[in-house]
Amino acid sequence: MDTKIYAAKLRNVKLIPTIPRMAVLEFLEKNRTHPTAGEIYSAVKDCTPSLTKATVYNVLDAFKKVKTIQELTINREVARYDCNTDPHLHFFCRSCGNLHDIDLSCPIQPGEILFGHRVEGVQIYLYGVCAQCNNQCNNK
Repeated sequence: MDTKIYAAKLRNVKLIPTIPRMAVLEFLEKNRTHPTAGEIYSAVKDCTPSLTKATVYNVLDAFKKVKTIQELTINREVARYDCNTDPHLHFFCRSCGNLHDIDLSCPIQPGEILFGHRVEGVQIYLYGVCAQCNNQCNNK
């Protein structure tokens, strides 16, 4: 882990660069798979032995507050986390459960006024069957 880079990123958003925060941030930036808190914990615990699940949740909450990550609630059973905070679309495959970024521009941006309402955040979720699962079904 390049602690200087992650420490600087955390200081830029006014967070103290602790080892758990740097480890979670590094994992999120290197794994753009929209992981759950449990997946983050499992991946980071070996290199951060004192890490607990509660610490991971606290780190994620701190990151959400300073808008370093966004929490995705596309699946009602478990939240997922994305370090790409720019407005973009997500596609949830109902077959394999994977979550994919969709690179289409979002028609509405935070800060816009719509019908008198001020938009603070944008999350657009698409549901269906991903290309890989769709190909598997067609090849059977």
